[in-house]
Amino acid sequence: MTPKILILGAGGQIGSELTFKLRTLYGEEAVIASDINKNNLEVVNSGPFECINAKDYDGIKDCIIKYNIKKVYLMAAMLSASGEKHPLAAWDLNMTSLFNVLNLAKEGYIESIFWPSSIAVFGHTTPRHNTPQHTIMEPSTVYGISKLSGERWCEYYKEKYNIDVRSLRYPGIISWKTKPGGGTTDYAIDIFHKAILEEHYNCFLSEDTELPMMYMDDAINATIELMQASKDDISVASYNLAAISFTPKEIAATIKDLIPEFSIDYTPDFRQDIADSWPASIDDSLARKDWNWQHQFGLSDITKAMLTNLENHYKLNGV
Repeated sequence: MTPKILILGAGGQIGSELTFKLRTLYGEEAVIASDINKNNLEVVNSGPFECINAKDYDGIKDCIIKYNIKKVYLMAAMLSASGEKHPLAAWDLNMTSLFNVLNLAKEGYIESIFWPSSIAVFGHTTPRHNTPQHTIMEPSTVYGISKLSGERWCEYYKEKYNIDVRSLRYPGIISWKTKPGGGTTDYAIDIFHKAILEEHYNCFLSEDTELPMMYMDDAINATIELMQASKDDISVASYNLAAISFTPKEIAATIKDLIPEFSIDYTPDFRQDIADSWPASIDDSLARKDWNWQHQFGLSDITKAMLTNLENHYKLNGV
């Protein structure tokens, strides 16, 4: 039986687009999508799908045996803003799911793992600009705490048990295909929807809040390129990853260039404190050195792609 890929959390923002890209590369039958529910019908109907709770060790193990899975992408997680509302549930999901796949790899069921980390691992004491690969990491959110803990466990399993586990510290990810998923950086998705539907956006961050961002196509390409890299070229368990950084004021200006009627207000809420604890820009030189990472999309590229695709999407759906 041909070895297969399993994606846990395939119905989510990144998981869904990763599923489609991997199926394009390796074939529909080679990529098993899974999620706790069947809400994302596009994913469910595009190839093999299993209902799996990422916290269910036996359910994951049964699926791995059934399909001869050798590579797992663990994309299931509770994000930053949602995690602050449900801290214990966020910790339980984010950590239990990681231990499940790490232990399945330790027991010989999986050959390699991808697990997403985040810029949320950093904190107020971290250098905000050009944040280094190795630096002070004192996260102040449940999401960040779980991701930092997960990074250390990945490194532990990598060193102690020779587990091939790879990870990226994702910045904010921007995509038109899926709705905002409860993250602090998701303003940079919602703003495009509101620009088209209402020509106005009420931003929950201040106008000068600079954060690292990345278009979804770049994030998916980085993920796949990391997993395709030779094991000998991988020097750390979790890599800094970057493309561009911008503020709400700057993204609003690029939208206004294309939609002159667009306006924006700023009413920061609890997510402002989260954003203030994160870096403004990231040094990802190690990823660029080890496996030749290069991003493709700048801010104007992202704005054009988002507005064009969302306008077509809303027209097709009669909005």
